[in-house]
Amino acid sequence: MKKSIKYILAVLFFYSTVSAQQKSTIVITNTANQDRNAAVVSVNWATILKSNSKIDTANFKVINAATQEEVPFQLEHKGQPAIQNLLLQVSVKAKGKTELAIVAGKASPVKAKTYARYIPERKDDFAWENDKVAFRMYGKALEKTSEDAYGIDFWTKSTANLVINDRYKKNDYHKDHGDGLDYYSVGFTLGAGGMAPYINDTVRYSGNYRSSKVLDNGPLRSTFQLTYDEWNAAGIKVNVIKTISIDAGSQLNRIEHLYTFTGSGSLPVAIGLSTRNEASKKLLLDKTGVLGYWEPVHGNDGITGVGAVTLSPLQNTADAPKQALGITTVKNNVPYVYYAGAAWNKAGEITSETAWFDYLKNYQQQLKSPLKVVVK
Repeated sequence: MKKSIKYILAVLFFYSTVSAQQKSTIVITNTANQDRNAAVVSVNWATILKSNSKIDTANFKVINAATQEEVPFQLEHKGQPAIQNLLLQVSVKAKGKTELAIVAGKASPVKAKTYARYIPERKDDFAWENDKVAFRMYGKALEKTSEDAYGIDFWTKSTANLVINDRYKKNDYHKDHGDGLDYYSVGFTLGAGGMAPYINDTVRYSGNYRSSKVLDNGPLRSTFQLTYDEWNAAGIKVNVIKTISIDAGSQLNRIEHLYTFTGSGSLPVAIGLSTRNEASKKLLLDKTGVLGYWEPVHGNDGITGVGAVTLSPLQNTADAPKQALGITTVKNNVPYVYYAGAAWNKAGEITSETAWFDYLKNYQQQLKSPLKVVVK
């Protein structure tokens, strides 16, 4: 009873504060049967301004109605001068809702949980991470060297801290110093969820990326673009721009490919997960759009799981030499979005094949039932 009274008083105080200051109210509803914990939600900034055109971007905070606690947020620009979205990290119970308010006041600092940067000191690497996982892509300086690789590389982590800068500074990241390491092998595959044209049953790799641009850099989401030189994919001239985002708390990246190519019709492409040489592979190849692989143990380094999720069904899947593939098509100059990433058993959260495959299936369900946002 006392808890109920406290809750009612908190809500009444919340609404009296909102009413007095004429600030925006944000209602986030979860229509699914799964709890959403620490999810990053995007709220259109123009919609917020319609609700309250006098918001001071340098002097506001977001408050949870039920708890009166501050909610972590980020102003997302997507590479533009003007604010595009307000990003919020919230938890919403299954079939429940969370009510927030934007009120005047100095917001508490939000600890950075995502990070991305170009690494000129290491042969044009581009690396990015969040509080769960880290990745990198290879640049032109690595092409035609013994270290060259085509796909997405994965760096294991067992800490919520950001590790990229420290690992490059030490230049000893193939050994676990207590927070993870780089032992994942990409080779001439698509690695941890890369994509490339797939023509005549063959992956047609591009060269490594030519240029990079960071669009946003934390604390809750980091987004960047990679551009590539045109290449010949079995007689088709292909160009691509890749836009990759990583959110706090997620094992997977949002990956958008914008292909332009010669000829008419669509371009066959494959999403790939590098595999090893074991006789019996722990694979999930679901044409509804869920791909997963749980690698064999790698000595003391542990076990990596890699995976990819699409919203639309795949045309086919294949356990090809060195990699598992999900095959689909893209249209000329129309973005194609999918999600890909990895997990490490020694991080202590996803420690089995079953847990990893369940994570990927649940991720797809969350994409199909996104949190609904209403601004009042």
